[in-house]
Amino acid sequence: MANFYRDNSDIGFMLKTLDLSRVVELKEDGFAERDEFPYAPRDVDDAVDSYDRVLEIVGEIAGGFVAPRAREVDETGATFAAGEVTYPEGIRAAVERLNQADLAGFTLPRKYGGINMPTTVFSAAIEIISRADASLMLVFGLQGLGETISKFGTEDQKRRHLPRFARGEVVGSMALTEPDSGSDLQSVMMRAAQDGNGVWRLNGVKRFITNGCGRISLVMARSEDGSSGGRGLSLFIYERDEHMKIRRIEHKLGITGSPTCELQFNDAPAELLGRRKFGLVKYTIYLMNGARLAVAAQAVGIAEAAYREAYAYAGDRVQFKKPVREFTVIGEMLTDMRVAIEAGRALVYETSRIVDIKEGLEDRVERHPELARDLKDECKRYERLASLFTPITKCYATEMANKVCYDAIQVHGGVGFTREFNVERHYRDARITNIYEGTTQLQVVAALGGIIGGVVSERLGEYEEEYDLTSLGALLARVQGFRTRLEAAVSHLKETGDAAYQEYHATRLVNLAADVINSYLLCILARSSARKRAVAELYTAKAAGRIDAALAAIRSDDRSFFTCSGRVLDTDEEVN
Repeated sequence: MANFYRDNSDIGFMLKTLDLSRVVELKEDGFAERDEFPYAPRDVDDAVDSYDRVLEIVGEIAGGFVAPRAREVDETGATFAAGEVTYPEGIRAAVERLNQADLAGFTLPRKYGGINMPTTVFSAAIEIISRADASLMLVFGLQGLGETISKFGTEDQKRRHLPRFARGEVVGSMALTEPDSGSDLQSVMMRAAQDGNGVWRLNGVKRFITNGCGRISLVMARSEDGSSGGRGLSLFIYERDEHMKIRRIEHKLGITGSPTCELQFNDAPAELLGRRKFGLVKYTIYLMNGARLAVAAQAVGIAEAAYREAYAYAGDRVQFKKPVREFTVIGEMLTDMRVAIEAGRALVYETSRIVDIKEGLEDRVERHPELARDLKDECKRYERLASLFTPITKCYATEMANKVCYDAIQVHGGVGFTREFNVERHYRDARITNIYEGTTQLQVVAALGGIIGGVVSERLGEYEEEYDLTSLGALLARVQGFRTRLEAAVSHLKETGDAAYQEYHATRLVNLAADVINSYLLCILARSSARKRAVAELYTAKAAGRIDAALAAIRSDDRSFFTCSGRVLDTDEEVN
């Protein structure tokens, strides 16, 4: 029976190579629960061993149960009739298996029935599940709703809701988007008002809501009369009842096993989560950042599946008396795919580790207020890193997955364009990853300030101080040169003092930063593995050209876009 964890040695290598000691120590609060819960780890090694065993279970379910049903799930899709949504049988059965394995409360605290896994391990699990079926991830991966309640809810809300999430009794959704507000969540218009008994009532429409048919939703609504912008929004916990109607589900290109719903709220009763007016600026940003990291992990999983299909087919397909993967042009494509996936995995895990430390520090301050002053600077540092690395990671991983799936079809040739092979499904599923939970372009905008502000350069300096990379010789010199180019690009953009010009080159700058970060991460891994050194050599060889091109474009000071694009787009202008 296939095990999608055990058959992917790179995931195991990453978890063994990453220094998770700080993550574990913070997540376990100094192993305070080891006497209260018999399955709580007693030390760092015990925790890492537990992570390995949990991922083995995830891998077994994904490879042996979920993957064989993925084609049928895709063909059947979620259906809608008489106001109710039905999941494909494969999704329902997979969710039941995951629940039976006690994986529904993956990241939730033990006292509410969860298994208290860190985000780094959750990202690995999401990748494994997504390799099997990207649609299933959108049920499994939405455990972040429970995390949001755990972080910001009252003790009564946690006690009532979290055990139900942990037992798998409820599936959730985050109801944010509206017909006229997609990425611009500040323009949300759904109304929330208290009735005569002090009960909050929701009125309005939400659209593009993944699992909108779920039992519990976190709903963002405008709670302040006459307000506009983010400060008038609050976040609410809503449990489905007769006051919410599902109007329809979307007919989508991919991830068809996951229902995407349009919802009508009519005086629907809800309870406030946290404080009024913090719905967007604090709670939803937290929820969205978790979702963006999950989508990045999903993208890596889809890419892994597509690559494996392409590699196997290229070995089986014989043309001109030899397997097509023996042709250099095909071999290069497959190698580039493998290298890009491993870079994406390294970036996802590094970002997950940063998020784990950030969340662990915040939790520690909440549990031990007397430590707030001592941890203040470290909290701010990891908050800056998480705010920057999350959008960069979603940018890189999702665009990478789309390219890998595109190339996987190309390797298959004509049959890749048919439904007889899985690559066309992976291609369709991957396409949403750089759109939902914030498009690539929105992530670029989110990352730009941190890059220009020097956060990336500061982190690269920390890598050089923390890890002894001197044994890498010329490879280290190459990536240090990349860092110099990144800093030169940032310096030039700052010197222009032109916000429009900075925005024009934002995508180039973010891609440049991702290449430099990935190069450093692969170098760190190369210290422990000759194979990883080869991956680092290959990645940096290709990155060099991309980095040089980006820097040249930024330094060119070419303003033709600003002077000519309007005329080009004006199709009514006569062409002589």
